[in-house]
Amino acid sequence: MNIGHASRESGVSERMIRHYEKIGLIPPPARRDSGYRDYSDADVHRLKFAANARDLGFPIEEIRELLSLWGDEERSSADVKALALARADELGRKAEALAAMRATLLDLANRCRGGDRPDCPILETLSGESSKS
Repeated sequence: MNIGHASRESGVSERMIRHYEKIGLIPPPARRDSGYRDYSDADVHRLKFAANARDLGFPIEEIRELLSLWGDEERSSADVKALALARADELGRKAEALAAMRATLLDLANRCRGGDRPDCPILETLSGESSKS
């Protein structure tokens, strides 16, 4: 199948498919006599795997490792579990940081009168000035 069909089947954009090939995340597909890429069902399956891993927040290098583990029938599921738990921990840290940022923004917005006057605790905080409200 051509790259457009592989893209539709896998849910991965043509641009990302080319990128994944360039960085070696997926092997280069066979080429037709015309020079066009010719993707197999296995290629599409690998692309779907990569897309699912990306959706769960795995970075490229960890996706590469997961793909390697997926293809290794001698793998230990403990290795896969360790990657998943490490990613979950990292996502938890990011979620906590986002929650703290949200709380700060809501606090600043609540302290802002939002009227016609120029005083603004949001801008004062962002500029490093002490808040007067």
